[in-house]
Amino acid sequence: MKYTIYKKAGLLLGPLVCLLLMLQPYELVSPLADKVLSVAAWMVIWWISEAVSISVTAFLPLILFPLLGISDIKEVAQSYGSPIVFLFFGGFVMALALEKVNLHKRIALFIIRLTGTSPNKIILGFMISTAFMSMWISNTASTVVMLPMALSVIQLLINDEDGFTKNDRNFALSIMLGIAFSANVGGVATIIGTPPNSILVGFLENEYQIEISFINWMLLALPFSAVMISVVYFVVVKWMFPNHLDHFDGSASVLKEEAEKLGRVNPTEKKVLWIFCVVISLWISRTGINATFPGLHLTDTGISMIGALCLFVIPFGFSKGEFALQWRDTEKLPWGILILFGGGLALASGLSKVGIIQDIASLISTYTGISSLLVVSLLIVVMLFMTELMSNVALVAIFVPVVAGIAAGMGEPILYMLIPVTMAASCAFMLPMATPPNAIVFASGYVKVSEMVRVGFILNVISVTLLIVLYKFYISLFF
Repeated sequence: MKYTIYKKAGLLLGPLVCLLLMLQPYELVSPLADKVLSVAAWMVIWWISEAVSISVTAFLPLILFPLLGISDIKEVAQSYGSPIVFLFFGGFVMALALEKVNLHKRIALFIIRLTGTSPNKIILGFMISTAFMSMWISNTASTVVMLPMALSVIQLLINDEDGFTKNDRNFALSIMLGIAFSANVGGVATIIGTPPNSILVGFLENEYQIEISFINWMLLALPFSAVMISVVYFVVVKWMFPNHLDHFDGSASVLKEEAEKLGRVNPTEKKVLWIFCVVISLWISRTGINATFPGLHLTDTGISMIGALCLFVIPFGFSKGEFALQWRDTEKLPWGILILFGGGLALASGLSKVGIIQDIASLISTYTGISSLLVVSLLIVVMLFMTELMSNVALVAIFVPVVAGIAAGMGEPILYMLIPVTMAASCAFMLPMATPPNAIVFASGYVKVSEMVRVGFILNVISVTLLIVLYKFYISLFF
């Protein structure tokens, strides 16, 4: 990838702005707070410009906070070993196992074949499958799995008697956009489905000792994901790009061929599926289990790590010492995302320690008569449209502490503001560079930028509306 002038400028500007802020003669907040703000400015510039990997930027608090006397190394390092980091680690390990034994593809094919083989039902099947997988594995991985199968189906249209007609092209465009957009919103449904969710949960646990359980998040977010998938289907398939195809010769045979390539379900797949199902069941029933057995102290992180450990230590071929996963498999694990969590939490902790979050709260509290609905709506819009241009993980790491301060200043429960604003970060539909799924389907050649922008803008507006409704009427039912 070309190292652009924009990135070169960001690389130099980050440390320069940090230095200038520390050396300027006026006190902005307090001596210690000014140092944290200087480091935050450096991180924000590097995160926005992506001058270096966003995960590398996340190391700055670990290095600079002790050097500047903000926090000692032990205190800063605790953020990088937060329970939420290990919750996501366990989730990543289970995702690795699903991918290694091809269970994710088998599940996807099962769902697609259930929905039917008429053109629109095929699109719906691909969307549901992608969204379901994105709840448990990365949206990038789920898109990569679905793309070759979708391309095989599209190839049938190209090779049929009437060639690649406008209706055929609308089908191809719809299935590509449906996969990308379902991957984006599917991850919203679970804490481990997308990194922004985990950053929020970790921040709340670290700074406010507020715990959001796996099941509570699902009860809140799964309906939003389901509604958004329905909206995407209607807007893309029925409204913007209808294909008017009555039947689809050969689609069933393509799906059958894909299933045959996988062969019969083998014992290793069955055992991985059992572990996966047990972990999900424990996440869902954890509150009830702890109430029945008070001495157990089950946590979502603990359950995640139990699942991960089982995949490494339960022998699937005892005589040969075969396990579902070997440690070398973790080379594929996205370690950078785990570091990014730690860096975001460390920055938030620093902002809180020196009183900046409290200062934001005090400042907002002086403005009386401001509608909280208006403020939340504005924050959702800013988050959603900014995530079209920069990493949603970095954006949430920057935004979450600020929104918490605004909520406290307005006397609003912080969860009510933080949840919809965080969920907005996963609703980027307009641009190919906004999310990896968008970029992957754009690279297929069946999607034009103008088409993605047109349909994406409509979906962004609908997302904003739904998130405002969620803030106003739905979150209070759970928190």
